[in-house]
Amino acid sequence: MSTTTDAPAFSLARAMAEAAAEIDQALDILLPPEEGPEAPLYAAMRYAAIGGGKRLRGFLVLEGARQFSVSRQAALRVAAALEMVHAYSLVHDDLPAMDDDDLRRGKPTVHKAFDEATAILAGDALQSHAFTVLAEDATHADPAVRAELVRCLSRAAGPRGMCGGQMLDMLAERSEEQLDEVAIGRLQTLKTGKLIEFAAEAGAILGKAPLAQRHALLGYGRDLGAAFQIADDLLDATASAAETGKATGKDAAAGKATLVGLLGLERARLQAERLVAQAKAHLDGFGERGDLLRMLADFTIERRS
Repeated sequence: MSTTTDAPAFSLARAMAEAAAEIDQALDILLPPEEGPEAPLYAAMRYAAIGGGKRLRGFLVLEGARQFSVSRQAALRVAAALEMVHAYSLVHDDLPAMDDDDLRRGKPTVHKAFDEATAILAGDALQSHAFTVLAEDATHADPAVRAELVRCLSRAAGPRGMCGGQMLDMLAERSEEQLDEVAIGRLQTLKTGKLIEFAAEAGAILGKAPLAQRHALLGYGRDLGAAFQIADDLLDATASAAETGKATGKDAAAGKATLVGLLGLERARLQAERLVAQAKAHLDGFGERGDLLRMLADFTIERRS
């Protein structure tokens, strides 16, 4: 793993690509090798977590940590742990009992490449292993920092975070009543936004930052997460499977509750643009050091995958 803490002045695309490569290297080191009688489980975990994806959440951890000169190795461990939790959520989300998807990041989903039981176990193991990584001494010398990382990520992923949002999403699909804008916003904040909030805040936790700066990054993550989800819904409605690496058009077909479905394409785009502007405003106190985070906010609604 690299120990570099200063980001060279280059494009966001290159910065994200280099960060993704570093995160994949960290995952390769931190995940169990494919050996022993449990090898099929380890293979499924590695298949789900390594390679593919934008690594937006991991990149957010690294850039947040850079604001406070946190060591790259520590930041990479947290980024990798977060990507494990995100990968677990995708493995389970793709299962037949959930969204029933055959394609993820341009390749067969885990339950298609292996089998459903292995996919369930791989998701469970990725989630558990993420917290092992966060709790180890190598993540931070201060046990209070490690405990705070564990607390915040478990809260973001649990019943009052991602899992709660998934439940609301399933209930909305089954209901004949359309959710209003406030209810959809809450659903999406829990389902998608909470992990992105943690990603933005994690660097400040690692750096023992003053509360004002930690709250600023948390606010940035909250608005970024909301914009990201609207952008995802816009892509589902307008992009091709070749562009996104997964099936599209499924939200409308399944009757999912989205702001795109409620507001229409143009009003949803305007709402995403407002959220991006708000997210960038939270970074006013970070000066030029926050430029990549500002660029990431713009990228969130400009991307095609």
